[in-house]
Amino acid sequence: MLGDKIKVQSKVVSDYTDEQLLFIKQMGVKYVYVIFKDEHTDYDSVMKFKDRLDKFGLEITDAGNVHLYKNDKIHLGLPGRDEAIEAYNNFNIILGKAGIPVVYMTWEPNQVLTTRFDVSTCTRGGIGRLVDIAELEKRPYTHGRLFTKEEMWDNFKYFLDRVLPVCEEAKVKIALHPNDPPVDCLCGISNLITSAEDYKHAFELAGNSPYLGMKMCIGCWLEGGEHFGNVLEDIRYFVENKKVFIVHFRNVSSTVPYFEETLLEDGYMDMYEVMKQFVRCDYDGAIHVDHVPVWGQSVGGENPAWAYSTGYMKALLNCAKKELN
Repeated sequence: MLGDKIKVQSKVVSDYTDEQLLFIKQMGVKYVYVIFKDEHTDYDSVMKFKDRLDKFGLEITDAGNVHLYKNDKIHLGLPGRDEAIEAYNNFNIILGKAGIPVVYMTWEPNQVLTTRFDVSTCTRGGIGRLVDIAELEKRPYTHGRLFTKEEMWDNFKYFLDRVLPVCEEAKVKIALHPNDPPVDCLCGISNLITSAEDYKHAFELAGNSPYLGMKMCIGCWLEGGEHFGNVLEDIRYFVENKKVFIVHFRNVSSTVPYFEETLLEDGYMDMYEVMKQFVRCDYDGAIHVDHVPVWGQSVGGENPAWAYSTGYMKALLNCAKKELN
């Protein structure tokens, strides 16, 4: 049946308590992605946490460590790059031994750039992410000079040449996330992935290896608008070409130069149409909500908003499966 292979997942961190893991199970979610903290990236720690998840009936579909995959030494070719790549490879070997098939890479030496987190009408009084490109463009260079797009592609190719052979041996695939926000250059850093065409170029540089694919962040596609690509056509193209490993299911108020992140039903995109396209194309990877607003701490902060959004997404998936089958 169309849609039956889609894996609805939720985030866990490697220091989550049993109560937090039980909460995910109670949401009716079977699959999780794991953010391993620095002190939990050795094999014994990975396996210990995997065993804990097993007790709750939770299965890891993908995992990463933020300091390994968002590393400016790798992205910008800074001193220590080879050591950072070696650490990235060593962790991927551990994931492979643990049977975790997908890892991450995000070419963002400055992390996710954001103007501010504030209350907005789009989040119904919750705290959400607001991005104003005009304000971000006024910020100084973060790494002393301008890094060109050509340099970024050269650094990416250097990275690929050293990690893809290890990934192939370890049987671990890399899911590449786009730049957020997806504009040409901010803070002196030219962004690598700001369009569907950039993704195609990245895959060409990898020799179309099956070990490089994407985290298809719907939010980034919607932020970039026409410049990024036609989201429904791109879902079809990249799913058919087996390049979508993970989906970030997220909506925003508008395209750049200004947007606010919203609940799924409150942005400018009809997320049911997006979900139907994934079902229609028989997508077989993982999907989760992303960047949910933060509600009042007295009602649990991010947790209830995450649960609400996950439930909403599950309902869209169930409706799409019923309609299209």
